[in-house]
Amino acid sequence: MSTPTSPLSAILLLEDGSVHYGQSFGKKGTVSGEICFNTGMTGYQEVFTDPSYYGQVLIMNSVHIGNYGVRDTDIESGSVKIRGLIGRNLEEQFSRLQAKGSLDEYLKANNIVCIEGVDTRALVAHVRVKGAMNCVISSETSNIDELKAVLAKTPSMDGLELASVVSTEKEYELGDPASSIRIAVLDYGVKQHILQCMVERGAYVKVFPAKTPLARLQEFSPNGYFLSNGPGDPAPMEYAIPTVKAILQEKKPLFGICLGHQLLALANDIPTFKMHHGHRGLNHPVKNLQTGKCEITTQNHGFGVDPAAVRKATNIEITHVNLNDESIEGIRLKDRPAFSVQYHPEATPGPHDSRYLFDDFIALIRKYN
Repeated sequence: MSTPTSPLSAILLLEDGSVHYGQSFGKKGTVSGEICFNTGMTGYQEVFTDPSYYGQVLIMNSVHIGNYGVRDTDIESGSVKIRGLIGRNLEEQFSRLQAKGSLDEYLKANNIVCIEGVDTRALVAHVRVKGAMNCVISSETSNIDELKAVLAKTPSMDGLELASVVSTEKEYELGDPASSIRIAVLDYGVKQHILQCMVERGAYVKVFPAKTPLARLQEFSPNGYFLSNGPGDPAPMEYAIPTVKAILQEKKPLFGICLGHQLLALANDIPTFKMHHGHRGLNHPVKNLQTGKCEITTQNHGFGVDPAAVRKATNIEITHVNLNDESIEGIRLKDRPAFSVQYHPEATPGPHDSRYLFDDFIALIRKYN
C-alpha cells in the first residue's frame, strides 16, 4: 500500500476561458493539449498507454481512477501517451495484489502532469456541449495570463500529423515465422493487444514504421496488410495515403482499425472531418448491417469519415453504423478484399463483442492465398 502525501494546488484552464481548481497529482509542472474524455470505469492504464491519445489531455469520467494500481501487463505501448490527466479522485492507494505500484508513482515516472478534485461529470458535460478544445493544466502557476500564453502556443489537433511521432523506429516481428499467415503491419500508433489478437490466431506479423514504402513491405512477402490505429488528423498523412492506394492495387486482404479505417477511406477519395467531441469509451453501440446485430464497442477517435461521400461511393459498402449518431463505423470495398472499422475490436479495455473481425481477417487471408 502507498502512503498519501499532502497535495499541491493545481489549475485547469480551457480555451473558452473556463477555469477549474483542484490538487496536483503525478508530476508537478505545466502541460497543454486538446481536452477529451473517456467514459470507461476500468482499464485506465491501457487507456493511458494507447498511442491514439498522444497529444491529448484526458478527462476520466469515472469517480475513482488508480484504485487498483498499475502492473506491467496492462499496457498498450512502452510509455504513457496522454499529455495530461484530469480526474475527480486520482488514487495513490491501491488494493490489487497483482499491482506493481501506485498510479501516482507511475505517472511521475512517465512525466505526466495531472489535476484531481475536479467535477469531471460537469466538465464532460461542458465538453459535450462546447466541443473539443485545447486546455492547460498547471501546478506551477495560477496566473491566468501566463496560462493563456501557453494555450496560444498549443497547436490545434485539426491538421496535426502525429502518427509518425508515435510509430516504431525499428521493424520487429511477433508470432511463428513458419506460419502461412504473414501480415505486414503499418504502425501509426498500434496497440500491442491488436497485434496479440492476430498472433493468437496463428499469424506471423511484422511491424513497420509509419513511413515505410510498399517496396519494403513486399520484401516480407506478406499475404495480408494491416493499417493500425493512431493519433492526430489523417488528412495530412501524405506519406500514408499513396502507400494504401498502392497496397490496394495488389488486391491482397487488408484490414484497418480507427486511423487505418480513415486512411482506407482517404485512399478511396472519401474525405475525413474533425468531430465535435469524438468517440471515446467502452460502451458505444454499433450496428453490424450485415448481421443485424448490435455490438457494444470500445472507441477512441476525434476524426471520422464523411457519411455523405461514403454513401455516394459506388465501390464501397457500409458495414457498420453508430447507433448514437449514425456515423460510419465500418466499410468494405466491393472490388477487392479490403475492409475497416472505426472502433477497436481488440477492446482492451472493453467488451469483446467485435473480436470476430480478427477471425474474418484471417479467413480472408486464407481465402485469397
